[in-house]
Amino acid sequence: MKETVLQKLQSELAPQADAKIDYEGEHSRHQVKGNRTGRILIHNAPFIFTCDQNDKTQILTGHSLVIEGDAIKAVAPAGQIQEQNFDAIYDAGKRGGIVITPGFINTHTHPPMYLMRSAMMLDEGEGVDETIAAMPRWEQAMSETDMALGAIGDITEQQKHGITTTLSHYHAFAPLEQASRLTEQNLINAVSVMSNVSPANSPALIEKIISEHTASHSRLAIALHYLYKATPEILTAVNALVNKYDLLFTCHFAESEQVAKNCEEKFGMRETAVLKKFNLLNDRTLISHVIYVRDEEVKTLAATGVGIAHLPTSNVIHKSGVFPFWKFYDANGLPYLSLGTDSVISKSRLDLLSEAYQTRITHLYDRTVKFSSLFKMMTVNGARILHLPDRGRIAPGCKADLVFWKLRDRGFIPYDADEPMTLLGNIITHGGRMVRDLMINGRFVIKNRRHQLVDESKLLQQLQEHHLAMRQRVKK
Repeated sequence: MKETVLQKLQSELAPQADAKIDYEGEHSRHQVKGNRTGRILIHNAPFIFTCDQNDKTQILTGHSLVIEGDAIKAVAPAGQIQEQNFDAIYDAGKRGGIVITPGFINTHTHPPMYLMRSAMMLDEGEGVDETIAAMPRWEQAMSETDMALGAIGDITEQQKHGITTTLSHYHAFAPLEQASRLTEQNLINAVSVMSNVSPANSPALIEKIISEHTASHSRLAIALHYLYKATPEILTAVNALVNKYDLLFTCHFAESEQVAKNCEEKFGMRETAVLKKFNLLNDRTLISHVIYVRDEEVKTLAATGVGIAHLPTSNVIHKSGVFPFWKFYDANGLPYLSLGTDSVISKSRLDLLSEAYQTRITHLYDRTVKFSSLFKMMTVNGARILHLPDRGRIAPGCKADLVFWKLRDRGFIPYDADEPMTLLGNIITHGGRMVRDLMINGRFVIKNRRHQLVDESKLLQQLQEHHLAMRQRVKK
């Protein structure tokens, strides 16, 4: 039987045996009591940050969590939960303690492009226009293995920064499915139905994917690069697919003045009106960038619950413009604003904490974006617009996507013990930190700072080799 791309990558990137050992030494917080880890106690966390059912930011002190299977079973003061009948115990109070947050939600990425790091944006002398024009040439030089490997590199870096759920916007389904399955990342796999790189893509591809991937790990969605590149027939078909299969739809939106102009020239109306005309102006739609929109469009988008991925770093690097944050805020649109990293072509470090800080400093000249608002953009807001009601918060019944941050660490300390919210400010303004441990769906994917599913040394070596080989193909 022919070895699949996924099987090959699993074999090549498998961790060393000692990476999977549950260390019970001085520096470990993990204690395994049996051969399985189906029932886990996260014991005595000094601080847990989450949002309640009304989206109010909560800080729980001295609490424990009970995890059963892939979900949170209980959240209670540490003294109310006895250390018994657990398959594993994680001591969150040991050696200065741990701060726990929900897994962050990244609502706009292009993971296979990870293999293109250093290839374009960081080349000295290249302008933004040249970079964008060069992208299809690089992407056409990528094999399915290249795309899957790049996505694994991208996703594992996101995981190291506390991201447990990702929306991928790309032209191929299989490589992202393989990467999400290997890394166990929650992935919204948005596939472009019209692509310069894959000109054969069409709305019919979505039905084909559905029929061929009945037990996929990732969740299928529909993508378009820009609305103006689609025909009325394609947009009509997209709406039909969204309704038939209850799919999400995403696209880049009002990213530049030229994009807005192109849409008006093609359809005789602005992009918001195009969404309305084709019945895509609703909460099943997620748009990214959203810079060149008029005041009345802001009010319409906010009122209809369209999700928005704010990409402040990408917008600055590509000189695209400034997202009208405060206009959306004043239009009661904050619950539908989230954050995305874009690709390494637009942001070399794939973390949302630095995006949150970039949001704060970008929009500071008018008013100050509160840390609690930024926290919501990374958690409950992302869950809301991706229709994931059981993610983005720490509460009984929610999926166990948890990030464990070392409290006694640079950037966290010093803080005001009487005002724990200062910790949230510290983690955002310090930016870009690495997790100590990471749990996705009740399983530790990163433990004692080591990835449990991927040998990162092997991964980095493979990425470098495939990158250099791709450079040679592009030069021909």
